Amino acid sequence: MLRTLKELFDAFTAPAAGQSLAQRAHTQQLAVAVLLVEVMRAEPGSGPAERAAVLTALRRKFDLADDELERLLELAQAEAQALYDYHRFTSLLNERFTQPQKVALVEALWTVAYADLHVAAHENHAILKIAELLHVTHGEYIAAKLHARQAAGAA
Repeated sequence: MLRTLKELFDAFTAPAAGQSLAQRAHTQQLAVAVLLVEVMRAEPGSGPAERAAVLTALRRKFDLADDELERLLELAQAEAQALYDYHRFTSLLNERFTQPQKVALVEALWTVAYADLHVAAHENHAILKIAELLHVTHGEYIAAKLHARQAAGAA
């Protein structure tokens, strides 16, 4: 269960060796949520469609109650406000995710970008940068993009 924003911040900044399984899960959830929020924030004037896509992606990935999802999204948005690079989050996910999980995350990022049926240049750039940091191959990146595009019904 997600408790408070401070506990989640503390859990994310604590060394992995000193974290409980629950804390490790929370830091992983936060890393994924921040990256999804970054794609949402990449397009000026993003609306409820992108927010709903982020929540849907988090719901699919993690077994959290609606109030926990809202708190996770709130924390991710706060964390994204102070974000200066993706490395802290992608390095954590590189340690803990398998390659298929990383590809699935890139597809979820594309799903957020396609939520309004239009991908802005900044969204494209953010996803490309994140995919590179996650060591997703170009072929995997393109396949994830095409799958998300098809699922969204975008042209």
